[in-house]
Amino acid sequence: AVAAGGIISLFRSLPTIWHGLKGGLADLRGGQAASANAPRTDQDLSMKVVIGGIIALVALIMLFPQLNLRWNLIGALLIVAFGFLFVTVSSRLTGEIGSSSNPISGMTVATLLLTCLIFLVIGWTGPSYYITALSIGGIVCIASSNGGTTSQDLKTGFLVGSTPKYQQIAILVGAFASALILGPILLVLNDSATVYVPRLSFEAATKNVMVESNKAAALPAFTDQIKPSAPGNYRLLKNEAGASAVAGLDPGEYLVDGSGKVVYKVEENFPPTLKVDPAQAGPPEKLKGPQANTDSGMYRPYHKTDTTGGPAGRYLVNDQGTPVYLADPGINGIHKTRPDGSAVTKYDAPKATLMSYIIKGILNRQLPWGLVLLGVMIAIVLEMSGIPSLAFAVGVYLPLSSSSPIFLGGMIRLLVDKYLRKKMKHKKLSEEELVAETDKSPGVLMASGYIAGGALAAIVIAILQGVPKEGLSRFNKAIADWSTAHNPLFGDQNGDLLSVIPFVVLMLLLYLVGREVILRTKSAKSS
Repeated sequence: AVAAGGIISLFRSLPTIWHGLKGGLADLRGGQAASANAPRTDQDLSMKVVIGGIIALVALIMLFPQLNLRWNLIGALLIVAFGFLFVTVSSRLTGEIGSSSNPISGMTVATLLLTCLIFLVIGWTGPSYYITALSIGGIVCIASSNGGTTSQDLKTGFLVGSTPKYQQIAILVGAFASALILGPILLVLNDSATVYVPRLSFEAATKNVMVESNKAAALPAFTDQIKPSAPGNYRLLKNEAGASAVAGLDPGEYLVDGSGKVVYKVEENFPPTLKVDPAQAGPPEKLKGPQANTDSGMYRPYHKTDTTGGPAGRYLVNDQGTPVYLADPGINGIHKTRPDGSAVTKYDAPKATLMSYIIKGILNRQLPWGLVLLGVMIAIVLEMSGIPSLAFAVGVYLPLSSSSPIFLGGMIRLLVDKYLRKKMKHKKLSEEELVAETDKSPGVLMASGYIAGGALAAIVIAILQGVPKEGLSRFNKAIADWSTAHNPLFGDQNGDLLSVIPFVVLMLLLYLVGREVILRTKSAKSS
């Protein structure tokens, strides 16, 4: 449905694409003379500069081995073709409707679908081409996002009488600066929440279960080199379904202490027989994040792309090729507890998961095309009914934790807009003027501050949680342990109740500011 919505938006933008192409070709033919004679507010960067920049970017992209494009001419052509098409769509929709209606997700999904289908036709289906397809989709996604932002900036500049050429130069500088800053921030966020999972994990038993003394004494001793955090002499209990199962325990392996108490549940994250050719591993590196305080050894990374002999993922192996850790990333990771028992907050990226399903599904020929075609049909029916299919599709695959605050914020905006329309009814404004007046509401400014403040606070908290300093790590763990022991609203089933209180306060403040009950502007006071 997302891909279909993006493609429908693309077809609607074909006249704009053709108009922009003709304008660019005319710029090339006219040269600098035509540009010099144009009014100041119509002077753009020369199309020669644009084409030169495209060639330079493609050359740089192909030189980076991490993208797996190398001298891949087909990949470069796909980047240029899809980038040109979808940047036009993004620019048009953002300039006319706004950034909230920019279908970047749909355009990225459509790029991946078409790219993977082309790869499938020419026989590029190996795991190495997963990164190639993802690189093409990611570059087109970034280009589409920047295209929409540029359109919004130029639209605002036109309203205030600025020179487009200088705006475009400033946008280039801003894009370059943000890439230099945001890249390291994302890496730090991922490292701070990365869990280096050993072969065996020990989860503290939540139930007070005792094993009969004679049965506990007959259990084999636990002799594995990997030990739990609490030292002791443990015996291994294999609780299997059947008559011999221990009551109150789920099937699995457990550690039992000398008194017969079940202390830990043992989870095997990868088998001990898993081996890696050291020649295929990367250069040595150390652990990052809080776990670097407990293990300063050097390991070599190895990316396992299949599930033969063990789970796929990024492993850290020793010099003999034996995996020591499975690196569970901070973004879209599944392990939320470190070996020392400290909790980790993971960052969900549902869109990234969707992209991986598309790439692997098409190139492995395992994509459920029936469901894909059903989604396409749903998108077509929605469009024929006058409902934006892309917004519907994005809302379906986003988790409720992401869409619920957006819905509640939209309801507050609806109530505030109704109040403002009723208040300005006597002015007899047109619909466009009413929309412009509601966009100037103090609530809009406060909501913008919420967005910026929430993003900055999340970054600061995540960085503090992952700073590899022993004192700060102990401080974070001490707070978490105290909250778990004394705060009934911390963690478990009641963990979200505590956050509801400030969330309700924030919603009330936003509504009252939007209604101009509190924090009224000078213009509102005078009127």
